[in-house]
Amino acid sequence: MTAPSLDSPAPAGPAADTSADASSGRPGRRILVRLPAAFRPPSRHGAMLVAVVVFLVVFGLLMVLSSSSIESHSDGNGFFGRFWSQWIFCGVGLAALLLVPLLSRRVIQRAAVVLLLAACVLQLLAITTPLGVQIGDNTNWIRLGPITGQPSEGIKLGLAVWLGTALGARGVDPSNGRTLAMRTLPVVVPALLLVQLGGDLGTTVVMAAFTLGACYFAGARLRYLGLALGVVAVAALLLALSSETRRGRVFAFFGGTSSVNPDVDWQVKNAHYALASGRLFGVGLGNSHAKWSWLPSADTDFIFAVIGEELGLIGAALVLGLFALLGLILIAIVRAAADPVVRITTGTVLVWLVFQAFVNIAVVLGLLPVLGVPLPFISAGGTAMVASLAATGVVLSFTRQERPERAVRGPRAPVGA
Repeated sequence: MTAPSLDSPAPAGPAADTSADASSGRPGRRILVRLPAAFRPPSRHGAMLVAVVVFLVVFGLLMVLSSSSIESHSDGNGFFGRFWSQWIFCGVGLAALLLVPLLSRRVIQRAAVVLLLAACVLQLLAITTPLGVQIGDNTNWIRLGPITGQPSEGIKLGLAVWLGTALGARGVDPSNGRTLAMRTLPVVVPALLLVQLGGDLGTTVVMAAFTLGACYFAGARLRYLGLALGVVAVAALLLALSSETRRGRVFAFFGGTSSVNPDVDWQVKNAHYALASGRLFGVGLGNSHAKWSWLPSADTDFIFAVIGEELGLIGAALVLGLFALLGLILIAIVRAAADPVVRITTGTVLVWLVFQAFVNIAVVLGLLPVLGVPLPFISAGGTAMVASLAATGVVLSFTRQERPERAVRGPRAPVGA
């Protein structure tokens, strides 16, 4: 019996992989354990995405504690009342960020449809029944026992995932205007109407924006997108002028006043006072004057003003830089995605988070009329926090499960090849 030659091929088996590397021609590394896609570590961009989002959440908790302490104490909940509530929702959201990537794409897509339908039903109940809670002119909250939340945030999350699924499916040609309209309008229009009937123009604008973003990343023709953008802009203007409160905000933006509320620009003026008093280095963490009942919604829609006051221009620039970095990471994931579902879903979440952050900060700076949208990952708001973190988890899940598929396809061709 002769010994095997050193030149003999190695025995094949599931625990060995000796295929040559396509780019270098060298033998590939042995793969002893092949993990399921859900348990693979995230890619470099995925790890950066998690790091930026977690930093924003921790930073937001700190600023919610600072900005809400006085008003929370005045409401009888103690200095830490709103902070502990936000902490619980952050815990739920971070759990979603960790657990959603463990789910398969099919499970997430089916769950998104169920979430979208359930959230629409809850939104309808909030509008038409005593379960709805009105805050200002908005009736986008619903109270079920001890729990109060915004169904519109569930609609946003479900719609974002559904858009990626519908426009990225095989055989769909988004460059065809008829196909694009038939795939999107029957679901998008009712969802937008339900949110707008509750009076939340800000959330409606954000949803319309990321719907256009989904169509763009799907490959829709620019003339269709331009036409849709014009329709959205006209509709938003008409809706803004349909309410006395909104008209007052628009007039205040252009330097006018409102007959119903002469102090309609009180909130924006005090936001500017807070930003101006912060100067370069700020007045110090916890030392804001605006939060002493001068600035309404100091811990929610106008938390950026408190950040600028307490941490100064440096703190405000840090927040802007983090959202810019978040956008760049999501763009890199979009560019690297070979699967249209991954590309469209990630692009939709990109427009959702970054556009909403832009709107929030632009309102505080006086660049847009007051719309009333929270600053993602930072503002107080339980359902908004959970929805944003769950959306990030969806992106991680889709990109993580795409990696083996791209490996089978081989290396991507260079640009221009």
